[in-house]
This record gives sequence, C-alpha cells and structure tokens, in this order.
Amino acid sequence: MNKAVILFGPTSSGKTEASILLARELGTEIISADSMQLYRLMDIGTGKPAPSQLAEVRHHLIDVIWPDETWSAGRFADEASRTMERLSGEGRIPVIVGGTGLYIKALTRGLMEAPQADEALRAELLKKEEDLYGLLEEMDPETARILAPADTRRILRALEVQIKTKRAASELKRDLTMPLPYDFIKVGLTRDRAELYTLIEDRVDRMLMDGLVQEVREVLGRRKPPSKTAMQAIGYKEVEGFLMGQYPYEEAVRLIKRNTRRYAKRQFTWFKKEEGAVWVDVSGLKGADEIYGRLKEALMKARPDIYRP
Repeated sequence: MNKAVILFGPTSSGKTEASILLARELGTEIISADSMQLYRLMDIGTGKPAPSQLAEVRHHLIDVIWPDETWSAGRFADEASRTMERLSGEGRIPVIVGGTGLYIKALTRGLMEAPQADEALRAELLKKEEDLYGLLEEMDPETARILAPADTRRILRALEVQIKTKRAASELKRDLTMPLPYDFIKVGLTRDRAELYTLIEDRVDRMLMDGLVQEVREVLGRRKPPSKTAMQAIGYKEVEGFLMGQYPYEEAVRLIKRNTRRYAKRQFTWFKKEEGAVWVDVSGLKGADEIYGRLKEALMKARPDIYRP
C-alpha cells in the first residue's frame, strides 16, 4: 500500500518549518490541509508559508480560490487525492500538512455525503423564529441528542441536510465515504500549553506589524465581497469589527489572541481523536532544525521505512 505522511498540530506549533525540511529530505511535495490558506489575498492572517518556503518545496492547495468563492472538505479530498496519486506513481511519499481537522478526517476516515451549504434555506429557517432545536428533535432525534440547544450553526446544518436529502444527518453519517487507500503515517506536534500561547501572541503581533489590517481592508474592498466562510478566519473577522467601528484597535488585538488560543485548544481536542498518531513534544524548541530533528527521531523509531529509498 502506498504511504502518505500527515503532519498536524495546533497553530504556531512549528508545522510549516518542519514540513518543509521533511519534504525536502524525502524529495517530495506538500499538500496543504488548511481551509483558510486556500484563499488568495489572505496571506498574512492565515500564516501561509513565505514565498521563499513555497519556492523551496512545491506546495498544493494554497491560493486556489478567491475570498468570495466556496470550497468543501469533499473537494479538498478530491484535489488532494489526485496529487497523492501522482506522487505515489513517481515513487514519492506525499506530505500532507495542516490544522483543519475535517480535512484530515476526509482523507483518513471518510466523509458524510451531504449537500452543499444553502445560505438561503438557513436564512429562511432563522426567519421563521421557530424552536430550531425542537424541530431537530422531531426530525432527527439522534443528532439532536449530541448537539447543544445553543449550537445554532450545527443545528441549522442538520436541518438543512434533512430537508434537502430527505434523510437524517445521523443516517448519512452511517454511510460514510471511504477513506483513501493509503498507509497514513500520522504525526502530531504538541507543545507545553503556556509556551504555545506565548508563541501565538507573538505571532499575532508579527501579523499586525506585517500589515494584517491593510490586508483585511483589501479583502473587504474587492468588487465581490468575501464569503461569510472566508471572513470567519481568525484575524479577519476581528479586524473587520475594528474597521466597522464596533470596538477600538486594542480590543481587536485582544480578540484575535483570545480566539487563536481557543482555536488551538479545539485543534488539540480534534487531533487527539486520530488513532495511531505519533505524537512529538517540541516544547522548548523554536528553530526549524531542532523541531525537525525531534520529529525525525520519533519517525525513525515508529516508521523508519519512510526514509528508506
């Protein structure tokens, strides 16, 4: 079975730098599994690799759609699989890198076959001012049991699936798409939580110094406005609030740092569900060579076969 390496972990853990060294040593290419790095123009806030890094190792699924366009985990899996198939055919091991758990799940565990988001239907449901959770309890009690009554976003999605497919989301989940037929070697980076939060705050400060506010202005100022999904990217929604006069600049900075910390915590929770992952603690390490050195040491113990020609 063909092999593929998946490197995941929370934001600011050191994935980008380590992945480039790994891909360079393996003589392969990188597939980005980051749902926000897909968007053109959104460079600073999404933490895309620098131009020099992109030139060093070929990357895929970065800068492929405009902020007003839509994407999905299913489309990611389709596009990624084509690149993986080509690399495997060339005798190379694909390296998938990212922090979007749903994208990793799409490759390794399959996805529910469900319709695309329908904003008009969701708006119609919200307009009715019904008890949406109560409606879900009637239509799909199994899904309702695992959702909180205040989780409006997921409740709307479950109702949307039910209405458009005439099948409950819980039923569709039992008919998952098949995971890709690869020997996935999953590697997760982890850090001391306090250290990670310090790195996150430093990274936010750098993004703001590098021009994040101006980048958000440019995205919002396009002839075609960005989608709600694109503007959910951390950094963009908070800066938008500042630009709209909802709160001062200092509050926007505080919100970006707080929301990024919360996102990192959710990433930890999601990735811990990945069975068979090799976890590498890179606490105390900052340099790319140090981080990759520890990652390689762990991989050589768990799966030395990936380094063999």
